[in-house]
Amino acid sequence: MDRALDSLDDLATAGLVDPAEERLAEVARAFRIRVTSQMAAAAADPAVARQFVPTVDELEIRPEELADPIGDEARSPVPGLTHRYTDRVILHVTRTCDVYCRFCFRREVVGSEGLLSDADLTAALDYIEATPAVREVILTGGDPLTLSPRRLRGIIERLGQIAHLDQVRIHSRVPVVAPQRVDEDMIRALLGPVPVWIVVHVNHAAELRLDARAALGRLADRGVPLLSQSVLLRGVNDSADTLEALFRALLRLRVKPYYLHHCDLARGAGHFRTSIAQGRAIMAELRRRITGIGLPTYVLDIPGGFGKVPVTPDHVIADGPGRWQVRDPQGGVHRYEDPA
Repeated sequence: MDRALDSLDDLATAGLVDPAEERLAEVARAFRIRVTSQMAAAAADPAVARQFVPTVDELEIRPEELADPIGDEARSPVPGLTHRYTDRVILHVTRTCDVYCRFCFRREVVGSEGLLSDADLTAALDYIEATPAVREVILTGGDPLTLSPRRLRGIIERLGQIAHLDQVRIHSRVPVVAPQRVDEDMIRALLGPVPVWIVVHVNHAAELRLDARAALGRLADRGVPLLSQSVLLRGVNDSADTLEALFRALLRLRVKPYYLHHCDLARGAGHFRTSIAQGRAIMAELRRRITGIGLPTYVLDIPGGFGKVPVTPDHVIADGPGRWQVRDPQGGVHRYEDPA
């Protein structure tokens, strides 16, 4: 495993930050740093560097920003589990990631706890087994593919014993940012008694280096279904040209673009957020250019834990310049405002 860069000194040695910028130390105290060697190499492209390299922009904390912007804790029946939708749950198997994204909606907690304890994992699995309405378990964290293949295989095999589950979904950046982890042991761990889908987080085509493409190919060749999720980020991918290049590259790699997330209200991430109108305009242009299988659903996670909705006129309704009424899956209405 190549050594990751996890300090300002490491980033300065790699030429990724200016050591004379004293305020970066404040950023490092507030939010963790970790960049894999693969992404450090890819950071020659500014769109990649912006995602992983800290900047003093993160010190601006806006009033609307939240430590838990999507409400993980508000919908947590037992530690490590979020049950927001009737038929699916999120299982936070680890708080560790191979990279720490500067816009992450869980940036307050990633890296702080490591693995979910055996006792909490057992309680979460017992809850799932006792709740027949749950048909899908989403492994997240952190990044589930930072687990050892042995531990990951054990979790998947245990989930496979729960008769009412249809599938397991794993959200991960690993195939792109640390593709060497996707070896034969890891792939065998995924091929368990319950179907496993991988949703790969990737925001720009420059992240898809040769080793990442090879890792995705190994998964696809073994029959692991692949989807992608991306976050709409100002200065990274906020144009139809950039997203078209990304989605076409993913299709060539047998990855179906699944979600395009509107950037969440994470603390210190305001400089990444676009307006909803901008996102809609980009999606409208992409619909004119790309086959339907290459188009993700553009979604907004309603702050506070009220769920994810497509950014369509049925769910997100204009309420004045930069102001919106958002209808959640249960019919409740919430106000949302674009960044000033």
